[in-house]
Amino acid sequence: MSPNSHDLPVLYSFRRCPYAIRARLAIAVSGVGVELREVVLRDKPKAFLEASPSATVPCLVTAGEADGGAGAVPGDQPGPSVIDESLDVMIWALEQNDPESWLDMPEAGREWIARSDGPFKRALDRTKYAPRYPEADPEAERGRAHAFLSDLDSALEGEWIFARPTLADFAILPFVRQFAFIDRPRFDAQPWPRLQAWLDRFLQSSRFEAVMHKYPQWHDGDAPTPFP
Repeated sequence: MSPNSHDLPVLYSFRRCPYAIRARLAIAVSGVGVELREVVLRDKPKAFLEASPSATVPCLVTAGEADGGAGAVPGDQPGPSVIDESLDVMIWALEQNDPESWLDMPEAGREWIARSDGPFKRALDRTKYAPRYPEADPEAERGRAHAFLSDLDSALEGEWIFARPTLADFAILPFVRQFAFIDRPRFDAQPWPRLQAWLDRFLQSSRFEAVMHKYPQWHDGDAPTPFP
């Protein structure tokens, strides 16, 4: 019997956000149940703002565990635990259940994720949202993003970054998707056949489709929405 959704950890999410997409991917593959609350970023609910230190999605709120150690007060109720970084949400889910062994990857996988989350995402933002960064040259930033993607194309082994799918693939793919759709014809014209095929397989997969379901905006008092 599935757990009562009122007892599930709460995942505040936003459908199109690449950080939230990768969190949902890891939760879905793990099979660990959560209550999904779809946030509209221009109308963030009070409960979300109170939970998330950064006021960004994804934000996972899990039930706290009783301390039980010295200084614990009998009858104290454990407080909630908040995971406010998407990569940490992925690891939280996979540490509970990792049926495809995503966490079992070469150390180079973490280096790829760090490059994606750092320099590539910085360049992506300054390309996609150029008016927000008037000090930046969007074409120069695009060039920095292209350098990362060219390196990634060269590194892909067959269908994946390594010999089989790992955390690195699914932590990075949502951001490559975001960059590609800034100007898809220009992306497709680049000499990155392995990278383009890797992205297209992801976009056409049932796995991607399953985490991109459209949910209505969550409001306090709504019936819980279990996920996956």
